[in-house]
Amino acid sequence: MIFKQHLIFILYSLCANVFKVAGTKSKAKGGQGQFPITQNVTVVEGATANMTCRVDYNDNTSLQWSNPAQQTLFFGDKKALRDHRIELVRASWQELTIRISDVSLSDEGQYTCSLFTMPVKTTKAFLTVLGVPGRPEITGFTKPAMEGDIITLTCTTTGSKPAANIRWFRNDKEVQGTTKTNATGKSFTVRSSLQFHVDRRDDGVAYTCSVEHVSLPNPYMTTEVLEVHYAPHLEITHSLIIPQEGQYLKLECVSIGNPIPEPVLWSKDGGELPDIERMIVEGRELTITTLNKTDNGTYRCEASNHLGTSSAEYILFVYAKDFPGPTTDPNALGQHGPDHALIGGVVAVVVFITLCLIIVLGRYLARHKGTYLTHEAKGAEDAPDADTAIINAEGNHVHAEEKKEYFI
Repeated sequence: MIFKQHLIFILYSLCANVFKVAGTKSKAKGGQGQFPITQNVTVVEGATANMTCRVDYNDNTSLQWSNPAQQTLFFGDKKALRDHRIELVRASWQELTIRISDVSLSDEGQYTCSLFTMPVKTTKAFLTVLGVPGRPEITGFTKPAMEGDIITLTCTTTGSKPAANIRWFRNDKEVQGTTKTNATGKSFTVRSSLQFHVDRRDDGVAYTCSVEHVSLPNPYMTTEVLEVHYAPHLEITHSLIIPQEGQYLKLECVSIGNPIPEPVLWSKDGGELPDIERMIVEGRELTITTLNKTDNGTYRCEASNHLGTSSAEYILFVYAKDFPGPTTDPNALGQHGPDHALIGGVVAVVVFITLCLIIVLGRYLARHKGTYLTHEAKGAEDAPDADTAIINAEGNHVHAEEKKEYFI
C-alpha cells in the first residue's frame, strides 16, 4: 500500500515537471513576440493626431500610453488623465490607439507605449507638431512716397515652427531682402526687410511678401502697391509734320507727373494766344484752324503740381500751300540737335588724311632732291682710281653746266 502511494507521487511529480517545462517554453515563445510597435507622428498645430501601439503576440497583457511628462493617458481601455482632447479609438490585446484632437505645440514630445510583461517592455514614438505661420503683414509704406526717398519695407510673420521662409517680389520679379529670425517660446517670428531708393518707375509697382512653410499647401501672400509723387515732365505732339497754309493743326501737351499736372496753359512767343477764334484750347489740346503765315512762332505749354513746374515748346513754320516743304521736321531737329559725335569723327578723319598727305609729299620731295644731286657725280663710281674719278666727275659737271637753261 505504501509502495503504491509512493509510485503515484512519483508519477504526479513527473507529470508536473513536464507541464511546467512546457509552460515555460510556451511563455518564453510568447515573450519573444510581445514587443510593442509604434510609429512617429507629424501633425499640424490645431489638427488631430492618432497614436497607435501594436503587438504581434499577447497573452492577455495590458498596453499603456504615456505622454512626454510620463503621465498615463490610457491603461488598456481605462482613461487615466482628465483631458477632453484625448480619446480612445481602439483597445484590444493586440492594439491600443488613442486620438489627441486640437493639438498644440505643448503636446510635442516623446510618447511611450508600455507592455506589462515581466519585465515591462516599452517603445517610444515622437509626436512632431508643426506651427502654422501667421499671415504676413507689410509695414513701412509711406502713402504717398516722394521721388528720391529711401523706403524700408518690413514683412513679418509669427508662430511658425520650424521658422518660415520669406520671399519678396517686385511685380513678378523676385528681389532679395534681409531676414531675421527670433524664437518666441516653441515658435518663431520671422522678419524680412527690403530697402530701396524711390523713383518714378516705382509708381504703381506691387511689392509682394510671400511666406512659405512645410505646413502650408500654398504660400501666404500679401501685396502693397506703391504710390510715388514726382515732378511733371511735358512734351508737345503735333498732327502735321509739314504744316501748310490752309491746313488744320492740332498740338497736344502730353504731361507725365504725379499728381497729374494741371491746368495746362498755352502761350505764343511769350504772350497770350493772338487769335482765340482760330486757336481753340480744349484741356491739353491746342487746335489751330486754317493755318496762315501769321501763325508762325513758338508755342509753349506749361503745367505744374505741388512738386514743380514743367514746360515744352513747339516751333511752328507754315509753308506755302503747294510748297513740298523740307524733308525733315524742324522741331525734331531742334529737340534732338546735330550729332556732335558724328561731326567730330568726320573732322578727325579729314585731319588725319591731311597729315598723311603732307608726310607722303615731304618724303617724295626729299627723295627726289637727293637723286638730283647724285647725278652730278655720275660716272665717278665706275672710275678705276681716284684721279680718274675726279676727272669724270668734273666732266659731268661741265656737261651739266652746258644743259642749264636761262629764262629772261
